[in-house]
Amino acid sequence: MAEAHQAVGFQFTVTPDGIDLHLSREVLKHIYLSGVTSWIKRAIRFKNGILTGVYPASPSSWLIAVIAIMSTMYARIDPSLGMIDTIKRTLPVSDYMTVQTQTVLSAILFATGLWLSLILMLRYILKALLSYHAWIFESHGKMSFCTKLWLVRLSNMFSGRRPLLYSFQASLPRLPVPSVDDTITRYLESVRPLLDDEQYNQMEVVANDFKRDEAPKLQKYLILKSWWATNYVSDWWEEYIYLRGRSPIMVNSNFYAMDLLYVIPTHRQAARAGNVVHAMLQYRRKLERGEHAPLRALGVVPMCSYQMERMFNTTRIPGIETDFVQHLSDRKHLVVYHKGRFFKVWLYYGGRHLWPSELETQFQRILDDTTEPQPGELKLAALTAGNRVPWARARLKYFSQGVNKASLEAIETSAFFLTLDDEEHGYDPDKLRSLDLYAKSVLHGKCYDRWFDKSFTLIAYKNGKLGVNAEHSWADAPIVGHMWEYVLATDCFHLGYTEEGHCKGDINKGLPPTAKLQWDIPLEEVIEDSYMVAKEIADDVDFHGCLFDEFGKGLIKKSRTSPDAFIQLALQLAQFRDKGEFCLTYEASMTRMFREGRTETVRSCTIESTAFVRQSAQRLDLFRKAADKHQNMYRLAMTGSGIDRHLFCLYIMSKYLNIDSPFLKQVLSEPWRLSTSQTPQQQLNMVDINKFPRYVGAGGGFGPVADDGYGVSYIIVGENLITFHISSKFSSPETDSYRFGQNIRQAMLDIRALFDQNDKKEINEAQNALVALKNI
Repeated sequence: MAEAHQAVGFQFTVTPDGIDLHLSREVLKHIYLSGVTSWIKRAIRFKNGILTGVYPASPSSWLIAVIAIMSTMYARIDPSLGMIDTIKRTLPVSDYMTVQTQTVLSAILFATGLWLSLILMLRYILKALLSYHAWIFESHGKMSFCTKLWLVRLSNMFSGRRPLLYSFQASLPRLPVPSVDDTITRYLESVRPLLDDEQYNQMEVVANDFKRDEAPKLQKYLILKSWWATNYVSDWWEEYIYLRGRSPIMVNSNFYAMDLLYVIPTHRQAARAGNVVHAMLQYRRKLERGEHAPLRALGVVPMCSYQMERMFNTTRIPGIETDFVQHLSDRKHLVVYHKGRFFKVWLYYGGRHLWPSELETQFQRILDDTTEPQPGELKLAALTAGNRVPWARARLKYFSQGVNKASLEAIETSAFFLTLDDEEHGYDPDKLRSLDLYAKSVLHGKCYDRWFDKSFTLIAYKNGKLGVNAEHSWADAPIVGHMWEYVLATDCFHLGYTEEGHCKGDINKGLPPTAKLQWDIPLEEVIEDSYMVAKEIADDVDFHGCLFDEFGKGLIKKSRTSPDAFIQLALQLAQFRDKGEFCLTYEASMTRMFREGRTETVRSCTIESTAFVRQSAQRLDLFRKAADKHQNMYRLAMTGSGIDRHLFCLYIMSKYLNIDSPFLKQVLSEPWRLSTSQTPQQQLNMVDINKFPRYVGAGGGFGPVADDGYGVSYIIVGENLITFHISSKFSSPETDSYRFGQNIRQAMLDIRALFDQNDKKEINEAQNALVALKNI
């Protein structure tokens, strides 16, 4: 065991003269280096904490303020209007100082107070500027004078120095509470195309009754919460949507991200895992120090970074009624799963991260280990894949003491979880449905070879391919995507491999061996029950990965249409062709322009989109109207004027106040038969796609939300590729993921044909006009 290896550095014997203590010089060296590293880390965090705390000012500006005040005093000018003298009279230590010292100290205190006041004023100005959202509603390529002026002022405030990850947190505006009237109006508009006249009239009556009777009281309390809480949605969203769910989180909640689509940098499993784990440690170090650059829209408007705090060292702990998220400070180990065994691997040596070559050595030792799993160990992780209550009870009963407690703590306190998978997966154009099998493996695997409670599980396949399975309660997909793009780019373009496919660098033969976790598991029946529940869910998941490369973002933008709106309308067309009817459609958008913002729903099935799908005449005009409508709804959602989070919070408030609302019950019970999400691409701009066209990510996806519906995740890769990840359930006779993928492909081509026909028409009209002009 690693602990035992380190312990042999200290030996002692009892002699007649007392205890004879022998100290290992090598171990003392490592202790010294670890201490130095720890203090350096603390100093950097302290420094960055100060830089973040005074942003948009800088610490040096304090010295300027002090020098300015002292200079005016030596010139016998009192800029404080008597406040410095007042401070001098009230100093508690004035009896122990000279008059000159009291004056200097009073001036420094006044300058410090003035400096802090200026910082607060700058933050207030910055928050006011960040509350301006008119820019997002302006047409692409067109910018009003007010927006240009706003952009100049905002840019000037940021021109002083490079912001750190959390520099803007205190200046981000709070998420506003929409008015009840606006929310009800938009809700009724969103369900109009899904209801006949009689159903709509009934819904209108119920909604107006709610607006008149229950809503005013609920809204007052919600506004009060928005004043008191940092974000009026996020804490309830995390608790009630995720942590209070008692059904399995595998497939139903967790999501996945895939490796590079076309490239495998090395086929050596241990080497690929070594490079990627080292890249993750680099990312974590920058994250803990707050040194990542914050994501900014337009290169200026900052996004909230709050969700990134719990990326590492985080586990969802099961409970009887509700789970909770456990986040710890810097953890120095990870836990590796391979063929039914769990191993603890230390990530530090001599006060530094293990190098990729050292990590490769450790992982290769695990791959070469031929020991058999202990009784009950093989499928132990299935407990995290089944229902939450049995897992919570088993944890309390069987993992509260002894070796089980120590081993479970090793998993739950690890930086993250790594699976060295014994299968081969990845996209292969020569293998039918290779992307489908890859998606299913990353999402649920064998139901017992991922620890679904960890913030994320890194999966390294036998052929060198990778994947990530992420728990959803602590953060949303763009946060994981930010880390994943950094890691893949670092792996391929900074760390690299030798010609033989090994990690670069020397191999340290003095590394302590990996420690195999020990278990005493008398609950094999409970594990098997959880496994059977999870396996039934996994076997029912129908996945299809669809690579659409006929055209992409480049051609769509030439038609002056938002790529997201284009795809969402194609999905509506595909849905109608697939089922012959429309359905309530969920598209996730983000609200991270507000502090601690997470997501909002865009209801993509609209009156305009259904009119476009149904009509055969003037379809291009109807398409443009539907696309404009979708873009406006997306912008409203991003700027805090969405529908569903407001209604969700009103519903939670009604439960707290014991107010029965038929309207809210109906709204919250409506099924999302088409759930969609766009995976952001190239957030870090670390890879030039035009220069390295094969180094593109495959995106990620999630399981179906409704039993008879589809889950669709898509990623717009570069200019000429869109990847769709489609999920449904085999048990539903109404759905077929492959069929829906074909419908999406045809819908995309049909919409493009509308623009081609229009282009031909415009060319013919121009040619006819030119001929007529020549005849004249």
